[in-house]
Amino acid sequence: MVKIGNLELGDFPLLLAPMEDVSDPPFRAVCKQNGADLMYTEFISSEGLIRDAAKSVAKLDIFDYEKPIGIQIFGNEIQSMREAAAIVAEARPDILDINYGCPVSKVACKGAGAGILLDIDKMVSMTAEIVKAVNIPVTVKTRLGWDSNTIRIVEVAERLQDVGIQAISIHARTRAQMYKGEADWSYLNKVKENQRLHIPVFGNGDIDSPEKALEYKNKYNVDGMMIGRASIGYPWIFNEIKHFLATGEKLAAPGLEERIAVTKKHLDFSVEWKGPKLGILEMRRHYTNYFRGMPNFKQYRAEMVTAETYEHVCEVLEQVSDVYADHVF
Repeated sequence: MVKIGNLELGDFPLLLAPMEDVSDPPFRAVCKQNGADLMYTEFISSEGLIRDAAKSVAKLDIFDYEKPIGIQIFGNEIQSMREAAAIVAEARPDILDINYGCPVSKVACKGAGAGILLDIDKMVSMTAEIVKAVNIPVTVKTRLGWDSNTIRIVEVAERLQDVGIQAISIHARTRAQMYKGEADWSYLNKVKENQRLHIPVFGNGDIDSPEKALEYKNKYNVDGMMIGRASIGYPWIFNEIKHFLATGEKLAAPGLEERIAVTKKHLDFSVEWKGPKLGILEMRRHYTNYFRGMPNFKQYRAEMVTAETYEHVCEVLEQVSDVYADHVF
């Protein structure tokens, strides 16, 4: 049984990665219904929380049916992160997660996210202060290092454990790699081989099929996996991996009506939570993924991503249901 603090997550939990502009409540809802064991919010700016910025505060929205859920914060000032952590705790998540992995320049080049990998001492000090500031489990999401010359992840994991974090998720790339090249999970195996380390280690990066999940589980000895990009438009991946790990057999891919039903459910929640205008607008990034692999789908995709009303999107989904009724995935 994998545990974070007193939180029991099963024998090999699958986590939904915190993804900016993706891991909002509507998306988390469909992932939860399709097998995600633990989910994280989009990352939230510590400075935004302290200033009570509307966009940052909105990301604190969590719901009982999502539990267990973690709220993730990022920032480069220790005092601001302490204050933000206290605000997060008031939202009553199960976990507070610290983002030490975001590679985008506007975050990392200001010393936040993966930028803090250039200052491990500050990373440890900041973490220690956040752990002291809250009474819920603190976890960390990070990368192997800033670049191939600064990979100190074995040391980092141990030092962060020693100041109180209760789990670590490691994206098996450096900041310099961004999301390119192959993730190198061999470093995660080295982290797990450290006999002083006793907290759960979750692997992240390139898990896009049940077969790969099983291979990496057996090869790298991680305690669970965090799945990001592969879940976008395909929340079924969580249950597919679970079934394959348990039985060695692959579940059939979801059919057209299932894809339409989940798209509609996602759309409904998006409109309910964000309002009709923003809810429609921010769903556009998901349609291509929900219907990936459909032949001659360009015209329907174009119509969905330009539709401005809920009714219009639903009309297009009905057309897709009729036109592709016999399509097999």
